[in-house]
Formats: sequence, structure tokens, C-alpha cells
Amino acid sequence: MPVLLDTSVLIAAEEGPDEESAISVVSLTELHFGVLVAPDGEARARRMRRLAIVEDRFDALPFNAEAARECGRLHAAVAQRGGKPRRRAFDLAIAATANVNRVPLLTYNSKDFEIVEDLVDVRSPS
Repeated sequence: MPVLLDTSVLIAAEEGPDEESAISVVSLTELHFGVLVAPDGEARARRMRRLAIVEDRFDALPFNAEAARECGRLHAAVAQRGGKPRRRAFDLAIAATANVNRVPLLTYNSKDFEIVEDLVDVRSPS
């Protein structure tokens, strides 16, 4: 598992990346939420197809006690640096999952992680 895929990569990809990868259970939360708030039936169906593919392809890494401790550390760092950790709750939980599994986080939204760039190995897809 060389990389953990952020939800942005899961949403944007027609197929998964070529490299070995994993996802966080937190990304499944975001994808389920996206299905439930879809603006119309067509969008809901498209999002359900994406979710089914992701759930079929990956065994999501858990958000366990170790990830919770790391997430708390990242939340504190964001707050201490003047950021608003609650606005980044899902992002920080995914980053914590990457950290405890000692893998980089692959995301299209690297700007979301700038405030903790020294604490999380964030990479953009090539």
C-alpha cells in the first residue's frame, strides 16, 4: 500500500491509479454523504455507481484509536496555526489514517493540507 487515496482522487478517477493504493473508511463516509445529498436522480445514480466500484475494489483502512490520536494531534496543529480544524475534519481524519499507516496521501486538493504540510506527506497525482 504505497499511497492512501483522498476522496478527491476517488471522485475524479475513471479508474484507480496504476500504483498500489488504499482508502480510508472516512472516504467511504464522504462518498455515502455525496449520494444522500445528490441534487437529482441522475447525479445520485452516478454517485452510487462510483461508490459501488470503490467499495468493491478496496478494503477501507479503519479509523481506529491510533488514527484518532493522530487526528487529534493534527486538529491541534491546525488550531495552533490559526486554522479551523472543524472545517477540515474529514480531511484531517484521512490524513491521520495515512500517517498511522506510514504512507503518503494522494490528493487533488493539496491546498487543503498546506497548514499541516510539515506533518503529512501529501502528494498530487501525476
